[in-house]
Amino acid sequence: MSQVATATDASVRTERFDVVIVGAGISGVGAAYHLTQDGGDTSFVVLEAMESFGGTWLWHKYPGIRSDSDLYTFGYRFKPWTGAPIATAEEILKYMGEVIEENQLGGHIRYSHQINAANWSDSDRQWTVDATNTATGEGLRFVCNFLWMCQGYYRFTEGYTPEWPGMEQYRGTIVHPQTWPADLDYAGKRVLCIGSGATTATLVPAIAADCEHVTVLQRSPTYFWTGRNASEVADMLRELDIDETWIHEIVRRKTLHDQQAVTKLSFEAPELVRDELLKNVQSMLPEGYDMTHFTPKYRPWQQRLAFVPDGDLFAGIRAGKATMATDEIDTFTSTGVRTKGGIEIEADIVITATGFNLAVLGDIAFSVDGRPLNLADTVTWRGMMFTGVPNLLWVFGYFRASWTLRADLISDLVCRLLATMKATGATKVVPELRDPQDADMAIGPWMDPDNFNPGYLMRSMHLLPKAGDKPEWRHTQDYWMEKDALPGEDFSDGCLRFD
Repeated sequence: MSQVATATDASVRTERFDVVIVGAGISGVGAAYHLTQDGGDTSFVVLEAMESFGGTWLWHKYPGIRSDSDLYTFGYRFKPWTGAPIATAEEILKYMGEVIEENQLGGHIRYSHQINAANWSDSDRQWTVDATNTATGEGLRFVCNFLWMCQGYYRFTEGYTPEWPGMEQYRGTIVHPQTWPADLDYAGKRVLCIGSGATTATLVPAIAADCEHVTVLQRSPTYFWTGRNASEVADMLRELDIDETWIHEIVRRKTLHDQQAVTKLSFEAPELVRDELLKNVQSMLPEGYDMTHFTPKYRPWQQRLAFVPDGDLFAGIRAGKATMATDEIDTFTSTGVRTKGGIEIEADIVITATGFNLAVLGDIAFSVDGRPLNLADTVTWRGMMFTGVPNLLWVFGYFRASWTLRADLISDLVCRLLATMKATGATKVVPELRDPQDADMAIGPWMDPDNFNPGYLMRSMHLLPKAGDKPEWRHTQDYWMEKDALPGEDFSDGCLRFD
């Protein structure tokens, strides 16, 4: 493949690379590592809109921000994790910084580079990516053969807050965790946190001790599970002075083995899993506590489980600093909210921990030969490429397992794909439905709502690609299948057309 070449015209500076990686979060940094290890002489650049690496872990500033996946599986397979399984944002950023420094990735990353548009030219066999350096205001252009989208899946700058009646008359402060003000003073205040997912499970324990009181208002309960924020296996192996690389791999395998068993059981015996989860929570609450606040109507893993390390959320309830309420909002009042069940909740601060807005391909204006791209008109190949869209791949991780597990698998696949293109002389690869194998295939939504149905996904399903009823044409969400299937993916089965 070609080496980096730089050209300048009268209006914009243009740089040429084999691959442009979009985003320097957990996926983009991993992609850069894999290209340096397995990409041969592939030239590449990483374009990051923010001022530094980290993505989610750099953007979020709300109190207590931490992972809800264990770092033995959320961390990279190639970089041992040596801390507690559930890590703070600061710890994750330190870990990612070490990956960048140890592998000399910093020279490949351009920060404060906001992408505005990307167009594929079939005659030139290249993507043209137009960007702005937000630090200088300079317009920039990057030309590449392959575009690797690692920008994540939700819009950082705008969290999802429903429009409730009466919000305009509320005299207090309304805050979404994604845009947490640095100067927000919640000490001694009455706080209402709306929503009960992973963000609430992180934020409420971090602020409860300083607030007068925190009320968590949920429309429907979430499944929680709890335990020590430690790995007994890792601790035991460290006592035996085992190398950290081995510890990382052993704990990673043990964690994945256990997660597979629970996931499988949640489909085969959901009532059993439900009872165990509720029993675990009940043991952390005051005797006689109303468990309707922790008993969802859906089966386990139909939405993401929220882990509460060391039971810190329940400690606030036991201490009388936090209260759960399960109801829907009827209206905001001048001093708080009134629920449909008639509960008046007064609050100085309302936190809307109500979810994300999905950002499909980073909200970038994509086009193919000048025609605007509507992903909803495409069918996904393996949840990462799209019919009719050449040389473009999107990293979308797992819901029931750590995101990075899939990012690593996809990185391996991209390196093989690029090597195949180089070996065959192909300059274009595009998914296409096979004839006759896929001619009568049923086409449906990106994700079966009965399989997984969080609000942010359901609200945006109309923006996402379609899926078929065959493994090749859907995002399976099954790491334990894909860990064997993706490394052996047959590029000659007709799903991908190489030109």
